[in-house]
Amino acid sequence: MPGGRPRTFDEDEALERAVEVFWRQGYEGTSITDLTTAMGVNKPSLYAVFGGKADLFRRVIAHYAEHDMAYARAAIAEPTALLVAQRFLRDNVVAVTLDDKPNGCLSIQGGVSCSAENQDVSQFLAASRLGGEKAFADRFRLAIEQGDLPADADADALARFLMVVSEGHAIHAAAGVPREALQKSATIAEQAFKAMTTQPTP
Repeated sequence: MPGGRPRTFDEDEALERAVEVFWRQGYEGTSITDLTTAMGVNKPSLYAVFGGKADLFRRVIAHYAEHDMAYARAAIAEPTALLVAQRFLRDNVVAVTLDDKPNGCLSIQGGVSCSAENQDVSQFLAASRLGGEKAFADRFRLAIEQGDLPADADADALARFLMVVSEGHAIHAAAGVPREALQKSATIAEQAFKAMTTQPTP
């Protein structure tokens, strides 16, 4: 800021640390002190740069979506609907079981259940997840238009199926289910997706 003291911390690094705190402790379980300690900033700096706790949380979710959820965008870019599903399911299993990250998914553990005063946080996270689901549904609608999926395929239901499986994997990963076990259920989901989207034999 002009005339102000220069920042003494890296903003992206501070956000990364905030991601981990919210991921491990959830929105309501995280205090401002937890954040300032992890991020290496004092309270005035946190409020000046990131706003309050709710503002920071939204920045954290955006950062998480851009970096930790990049695999979903890569999956959507695959050339066929089946490859989209396969890549997303496989990469999701890896993403929720990384050694250097908390197990599970920030968008689920961050605040699925909040008190009445923080319902806007739960609603914000739900809207974020639904945004991802819509992106997959749009991709499958394109696949239907291109003849890659049957004309009677339900793009919305297929997208919801992928999200339900991936969110279930995140919950199980947070509970300690190992990657190898989740990979098996992902394989079953891939087979189910293939069966649901196989073009009828002429």
